[in-house]
Amino acid sequence: MKPVKLGLLGVGTVGASTAMVLKNNAAEIARRAGRKIEIIQASRRSVAAGMPAGSGDISLVEDPFAVVNNPEIDIVIELIGGYDLALELVMQAIDNGKHVVTANKALIALHGNEIFAAAQQKGVNVVFEAAVAGGIPIIKSIREGLSANHIQSVAGIINGTGNFILTEMRDKGRDFNDVLREAQELGYAEADPTFDVEGIDAAHKLCILASIAFGIPLQFDAVYTEGISDVSTEDVVYANQLGYRIKHLGVARRTEAGIEMRVHPTLIPEKRLIANVDGVMNAVLVQADRLGPSLYYGAGAGADPTASAVIADIIDVARTITTDAQNRVPHLAFQPDQIVDIPILPITEVQTAYYLRMRVDDRPGVLAEITRVMGDKEISIEAVLQKEPETGVTQATIIMLTQKIREHQMVDAIDEIKRLEAVHGDVHRIRVETLDGD
Repeated sequence: MKPVKLGLLGVGTVGASTAMVLKNNAAEIARRAGRKIEIIQASRRSVAAGMPAGSGDISLVEDPFAVVNNPEIDIVIELIGGYDLALELVMQAIDNGKHVVTANKALIALHGNEIFAAAQQKGVNVVFEAAVAGGIPIIKSIREGLSANHIQSVAGIINGTGNFILTEMRDKGRDFNDVLREAQELGYAEADPTFDVEGIDAAHKLCILASIAFGIPLQFDAVYTEGISDVSTEDVVYANQLGYRIKHLGVARRTEAGIEMRVHPTLIPEKRLIANVDGVMNAVLVQADRLGPSLYYGAGAGADPTASAVIADIIDVARTITTDAQNRVPHLAFQPDQIVDIPILPITEVQTAYYLRMRVDDRPGVLAEITRVMGDKEISIEAVLQKEPETGVTQATIIMLTQKIREHQMVDAIDEIKRLEAVHGDVHRIRVETLDGD
């Protein structure tokens, strides 16, 4: 059987690792795929930079369109990232009848519906395991391994940078900005860390997970997104005292009213396995009706883990390259004509429990004023923790945990509490998820 020939777009960290793994593990990969797989051409901004030593005899060009238009190439591997150029290249590859493997979560989250429609029309595959949670095979697990199940919810720590920051804040009592600087020095965070710390990267990934879990169109703009830059060391300490850990969680949940899609800091009971995922590691908890809960854990980024996922996709495509397009695994898990536009719930209608932190006058009756407001809004209080002030200080810190309520009730209550004369500054709020299958 003739070899499958690949074209590689981007020879950065992941691209270089992909080329090396394909070369070094060529015999094992051929055993699994049933045929030889080889990169014959690659593009990078500077040809002078060359290919990694030992990666094989690969033609290198600066023009990526030379790769997607090369008639010898069967599969295009897109690893350049970004939106506009990547979209143009992928659409050109599809138009040329080539299969595509990509690690570009932003591209899939924003333009996946358009890309998959074009691929369906041309009878080619576009696969993207490496776009979510690095080397963890979460896409394949939901799309294929759990295909007999009705997926109820997906909750994940799907950004390693944010998880590293929150872990350091908890374990060493460090300030957010201090840890962020270290994350940048270690290469975990970009010079502009906005996508990581403000939740945009996680929202891209959650959008994809929700689509394959529930059979809905990709809808990145519908994901409620909140970052971790306002989480204080105080919050981390108080959460620990209450038996919780703070994680930057992506949650997609099916409800009778519609689908929840949200990314935000979250208190999780410390006994949950996912609460103990630390450092730059990722984990995704899937709740399914037949299997129940299952947790997928591993490296969510890095050259070799991501290359592992990229090459797994390449092998999958190589196996199905002669298969009738109608009999391949659907791009978004469900057959294209079975994708359903279920309503996405606005964050105001989402139900969660809440952690609240506020500074108040240290005098009798203040707690009663606050609980009166909560009672008026039909909010039940689960626990209260009051931190007595130091000698000479006239303000105390009150921590509250509520039972589950709708977001708009909490927003109304906070607005009223902030207007109380005894309350000073902001009322800090973090959502709570028990992740017990409810």
